[in-house]
Amino acid sequence: MWETDDYPSVEWGLTAPVRVFKNRAEEPKGEPGMNPTLDTDRRPEAMADVPGVCELPLTRAVVQYRDAHEIDADGGRIQDIGLALVLEGRFASAAEAVDLGSAEVKLLDLSSELIVLDWVYEPTLEHMGRMVSTAAREVPGRSAEGRRDELAQFAFRLALRLLERVGYGPLTRPTFLRIGFRDICRDLDLHEGTSVRIVAGPRRIVRARLDYDGNVLLFRTAGEREDPEVEAALLEAFPHADMRRSMPGPAGPVGYQVRLSLPLSLDEARATLAGIRSGLAHLVARFEPDRFRSLEPVLSTFGARETLAQLHLPGPRTRYASVRRTISSSGPVVH
Repeated sequence: MWETDDYPSVEWGLTAPVRVFKNRAEEPKGEPGMNPTLDTDRRPEAMADVPGVCELPLTRAVVQYRDAHEIDADGGRIQDIGLALVLEGRFASAAEAVDLGSAEVKLLDLSSELIVLDWVYEPTLEHMGRMVSTAAREVPGRSAEGRRDELAQFAFRLALRLLERVGYGPLTRPTFLRIGFRDICRDLDLHEGTSVRIVAGPRRIVRARLDYDGNVLLFRTAGEREDPEVEAALLEAFPHADMRRSMPGPAGPVGYQVRLSLPLSLDEARATLAGIRSGLAHLVARFEPDRFRSLEPVLSTFGARETLAQLHLPGPRTRYASVRRTISSSGPVVH
């Protein structure tokens, strides 16, 4: 196991992220010579039927969480990145964790299957706990906003350093995409939610958000019938994607899916996000030209946000070019 800290780990190097199984039947059986703390045959069975009790305490773990894990549900906020450090995880059904994007302390239900990406050292956990406590109370000579900003900067630096060490892969891809998509939302439509709102006409508000696991853009409309104008605009904005229309029940809103290919590397993820940014900007320019004209000078002056450009992942970065079949025009002509 390796742990995230400012200093190199004293353990035997890097390991792959691990899954924590809450179902005893899914756990691998112990073998002779294994660490006794990991040998399931030697564990007492008294807690096996108690829901929400994690046999492996999650304190110090850095976990990915989804909206389903949140108890005080206000998920989907633009500050959050879905990556949290567990401050107190003795009971998985009510774990106290701090999101490494917003630095907000959340109460998470981690009793279902989750992904543990890393572990931090005790000094890092204690330092984070002190910063959380300091941000929550009044400190003479320091404003509350300044304390919150300091905590948020430390937490996000920790998240970026962790992602650099773990690297890009199937387990971390949703976090990379979430960080990249929130940059797009901040540039095009800054508000509390991680989505882009587009006014396509009177009482025709379209909301776009990204499914980070499947890399699918989800467009939700307010109408109960398909919107030909919106459909045509989506096809123009994302010509190479697979677009689908949802088939809602009676009195249900119509939605659209723009299915994109899964990026297999950080470079492909950045290229995919650039395409998403371009497509959403095309929609804003088509339906809200005045709003788009107000965004242009800001983006041209300060540039587009791209947090993923700050990451430097170890190892070779092989790039691939698309290979397409070409039809030769020099062949025989049949009359």
